[in-house]
Amino acid sequence: QVQLVESGGGLVPPGGSLRLSCAASGSIFRAFRMGWYRQAPGKQRELVATITSGGTTNYADSMKGRFTISRDNAKTTVYLQMNSLKPGDTTVYYCNADHDILGLDYWGQGTQVTVSS
Repeated sequence: QVQLVESGGGLVPPGGSLRLSCAASGSIFRAFRMGWYRQAPGKQRELVATITSGGTTNYADSMKGRFTISRDNAKTTVYLQMNSLKPGDTTVYYCNADHDILGLDYWGQGTQVTVSS
């Protein structure tokens, strides 16, 4: 079992920055692909970014160049640095841990990001 706890969300003006953190329990953190997703009310959950156990990253096109995902295996934490935030980035952001071979998939409770002046 892996528990994920997000933090770092909040209110930021357009053009501002936030860094989200996701602390994971469990000793096999480094084996999981970690990701950030977001979901607005009434919409499907969408990919923001993922990072593999080897450090390979993948971003949704609309986030490329603005968002950066990283992980610290020693701290069992994954981060999402968000810059140049737009009002359209306002939504709940969720942390995900998945392991295809083991068939494991875990989600955090989400953290609200609001971009508004």
